[in-house]
This record gives sequence, structure tokens and C-alpha cells, in this order.
Amino acid sequence: MNSTPPIDGLLETAIYVDDMDRAVRFYEEVLGLPAMLRTPRLTAFDAGRSGVLLVFARGMTEADSPTPGGVVPGHDGAGRLHFAFAITADSYDAWRAHLLAKGVAIRSEVAWPKGSRSLYFNDPDGHVVELATPGLWPNY
Repeated sequence: MNSTPPIDGLLETAIYVDDMDRAVRFYEEVLGLPAMLRTPRLTAFDAGRSGVLLVFARGMTEADSPTPGGVVPGHDGAGRLHFAFAITADSYDAWRAHLLAKGVAIRSEVAWPKGSRSLYFNDPDGHVVELATPGLWPNY
């Protein structure tokens, strides 16, 4: 009987942006994410809990990318992508106030059946960003 080796979590989420400087300012200044790597092609942010948000300059990742250790296959994405950051339940109101103070329009707020809440807003490239409290999924 073959068993599937375990997955230990989701490590990276990637988005594609038109203006890297604008995106970096947003994720550093509005969401407070520290950049771990910054190149013209990619900025990697520490997204907490060992998670990494990869922000790629649109159009610069379609070709394979050789590295000293091997080749990273080309990739790309288009349209308004969605991803969520985990926040604590007691920080929800503070996040709401912080976003509004930074001039970020909240697109939606959802109260989920099991008690979780989500704030939805757009980043400068139109990606849908969610801040979600525990209880949204059975594993969170």
C-alpha cells in the first residue's frame, strides 16, 4: 500500500505586479511585512508562520530562471489573484482601523458561520487580500 508523504504547510504564495516599488511600499508600510529578498524581478516577504509572499514583477518570470543550484521553471499569473493572511481574533478591529488610517478601502467584511471574520481589500495591483481570524477552516 502506497502512502502519501505528509505536507508540512503552504510555504509560498506568489502574485505578479506592474510596479515593484509601489507593491513593496504597500506590503512594507501598510501590512508591515519585512522584505527578506529584493531584486528587480522578485521581492520575498516574511508572511509569518514560515510563510513567504513572493511578489514578482509582471512579465519577468515567464522564462525558466537558471540559478547556481538548478533551474526554476517559468511561471506567471494574471488577473486579480486572492490570498489570505492569518490574524488573531483580538487584532481584527485594530487591523480594520489600521487599514482605514492608511487609506485602504475595505471591500468587504464577512462573518463566517463558525465565528471567524474576514476583512477583504485590494493591493495596488487589484489583488484581493484577506485578513482572516481563526475558525475559517477546520485546520485554522
